[in-house]
Amino acid sequence: MVAKTVPVDPFDLIVFGGTGDLARRKLLPALFHRFMARQVPDDALIIGAARGKMTRKAFQAHTIDALEEFVAEDERPKDKVKTFVAMVDYATVDAMSDLGWDALVKRLKGREDRPRAFYLSVAPRFFGPICDRLGANDLVTAATRLVVEKPLGRDYESALALNAQLAASFDESQLYRIDHYLGKETVQNLMALRFGNALFEPLWNSKFIDHVQITAAESVAVGSRGGYYDQNGAMRDMVQNHMMQLLCLTAMEPPSHFDPGAVRDEKLKVLKALSPITETDVEDHVIRGQYAAGRKGPGYVEEAGDPNSRTECFIALKVEIDNWRWAGAPFYLRTGKRLAARHTEIAIRFKDAPHSIFDSGVAGMKGNALVITLQPNEGIQLRLNIKDPGPGGMRIVSAPLDMSFAKDLGREVRMPDAYERLLMDVIRGDQTLFMRGDEVEAAWAWIDPIIKACEGGKATPVSYAQGSDGPMESHILLHQDGRRWRDIE
Repeated sequence: MVAKTVPVDPFDLIVFGGTGDLARRKLLPALFHRFMARQVPDDALIIGAARGKMTRKAFQAHTIDALEEFVAEDERPKDKVKTFVAMVDYATVDAMSDLGWDALVKRLKGREDRPRAFYLSVAPRFFGPICDRLGANDLVTAATRLVVEKPLGRDYESALALNAQLAASFDESQLYRIDHYLGKETVQNLMALRFGNALFEPLWNSKFIDHVQITAAESVAVGSRGGYYDQNGAMRDMVQNHMMQLLCLTAMEPPSHFDPGAVRDEKLKVLKALSPITETDVEDHVIRGQYAAGRKGPGYVEEAGDPNSRTECFIALKVEIDNWRWAGAPFYLRTGKRLAARHTEIAIRFKDAPHSIFDSGVAGMKGNALVITLQPNEGIQLRLNIKDPGPGGMRIVSAPLDMSFAKDLGREVRMPDAYERLLMDVIRGDQTLFMRGDEVEAAWAWIDPIIKACEGGKATPVSYAQGSDGPMESHILLHQDGRRWRDIE
């Protein structure tokens, strides 16, 4: 099997916050990898824009430093780095004043026919002022796209306000609300698995599926981000965006076509079908936690700088979808910091066989599970019950049919970073893997009552040990339904 790379047209990409952490760690390396794959043409223009004064030469040196730090040495030949860096420029631009805008206009003059993308890798408070100045300086062309990073609001009302702010200068067809989880190869393979094979879709419902678990575990602490993180928590930082998107892709109905409108219509239907978790339901459906101090370091409240903090760095939820496909098959979501390992997966647990023909003494019979792993090692695993080889009677064991994308496609492949795919989709004008405004609003509309109930005293955060699978209460959440979490490993 040979990978097929389709080049994109020559483009202009302007990254506001171009000297920031995201551009250094992700965006510049991603663009370089696509350049090495011959997908980014030599005459593309990449402009880092920020308030600080910097020469083009200095920003090019900054770019080289980023590539040396985040791209393996054998993947960055010196001649290719030199060619790529020649495409890089810098603009001193102040989002809150007119400083530098005339120079940016001059730099882009005569290039209106190219795809032009503005990437806002800045705090949300700058979104509005930047959009206003882009419009006022006639920088928005028919081929312009605007990319915005989370957080996309802090609650339903602020999400509405943000969408209105963006809509004042851009049409919805020009807006790309990025969620890097959706750029992962395995997430896209979830759709291929469901809708490209006749095997699974007939079973993809509550008649055959017992429940679904979605886990996004992190082994790191909040660390120096404690003060910032404590203003948001796991619900706002992870559940409202990443976890909701994974749930939607797992639960959605087959779209009529694989195009942005059809896919996002079906995701929106899932969000609108979520069973509300009211204030009286919160204690039964939501578990929140904070890691305690331990051998690995201080506890969450110490790092947050508030011994009385009620903000969660772990959350587990039981979510139900009120439609025919999923009635009776709950989705269990969990995410947290300082857990046993960095691991993100979607696990579809099928129901047990309705009748066992084997003796009651035969152990090992388990329901089949389809596990889609997003990180650290992307792949798909299907667990089946088989006979343990050898004489001595019928012994049943659970064994995996395992596919690691990096090994099992007939070649060794470097798994592209999610930003590589998403950046190229922006240039192509493909919005399939980006959130639409009404999706963001629907997710906040469902989550807002939960957050308000928790902030009002419900589901008080409980303590859990660093390096564990989370608080014991999260395990009880499943045990009371006769189920158990998969191990985080």
